[in-house]
Amino acid sequence: MNVEHLHHPFEIVYKETDEVLKPAHKHNFFELVYIIDGTGTHCINKNKFEYCNGHLFLLTPQDVHKVTVKTTTKFFLIRFNDIYFKSQNEQANSLQKEWINKLEYIFHNTTHSPGCILKGMSDRVLVKALIDGLIKEHINKEPYHQEIIHQIVNTVISIVARNIYIKVPKRMKPDANNDDTTLKIIHYVQSNIYKPELLKAEQIANAFQISVNYLSEYFKKHTGETLQTYITNYKLRLVEARLIHSDMRINEIAFELHFTDESHLNRIFKKYKGVSPTGYRKQVMVDKKLVVAATA
Repeated sequence: MNVEHLHHPFEIVYKETDEVLKPAHKHNFFELVYIIDGTGTHCINKNKFEYCNGHLFLLTPQDVHKVTVKTTTKFFLIRFNDIYFKSQNEQANSLQKEWINKLEYIFHNTTHSPGCILKGMSDRVLVKALIDGLIKEHINKEPYHQEIIHQIVNTVISIVARNIYIKVPKRMKPDANNDDTTLKIIHYVQSNIYKPELLKAEQIANAFQISVNYLSEYFKKHTGETLQTYITNYKLRLVEARLIHSDMRINEIAFELHFTDESHLNRIFKKYKGVSPTGYRKQVMVDKKLVVAATA
């Protein structure tokens, strides 16, 4: 599979097309995909989302995605990597550094709900105005346009971080009483969720030089839940996303996320969610129909 690379701290790209942009591919950087105009389907890690004007998607490193265009679509892309955070930090004062460190944590160590990242109408209006400003600066290239573009990009990234942050459990937030090792363990789990051999207690304990007998107690002390519970809950969030946004069968989801079999997934899902995966998917479909009927 093709993997794209970014060799600058950030870049902005404008595209207009009526075709599939590229086959499914990965990045080694973060990418914000803003829909200026048009409709289509954005498939991210096998989850499909219908897009339209004003939607903003966040792609994290190693996400696999593909865009299928239905009507001619105008995209505006903001791409940034770790160098972006480091370059910002080098030029910041102490207060700014604290915020930049939080930004880096939020993007690297928290999960976000799939689909459009903007949860409120006020932020959608604000981001549209900022993207319009970026496009004008990019096209007109008036004096100091690069500096202005940089500042607007910073603002857009901060708004995205806020939308992620408000959905993060309090105990996981960067200003909570978490130490650096705990956050690294969380990031390790999320990065290796499809590799069960790397999620064994012995492997994690060895990776972070912690006694295997103390690992779960240590993790619970800083997060409020055991490491195994965190891994299970994180897997179930991925299951939920696939039930809502993909047409994958239950046995396919079980295989992808390394449950023993479909019955194992059914048992675990019902234990934690109170309903079977099939029942959950049916309820989501009913809720969607009610929303459509209410807005018709």
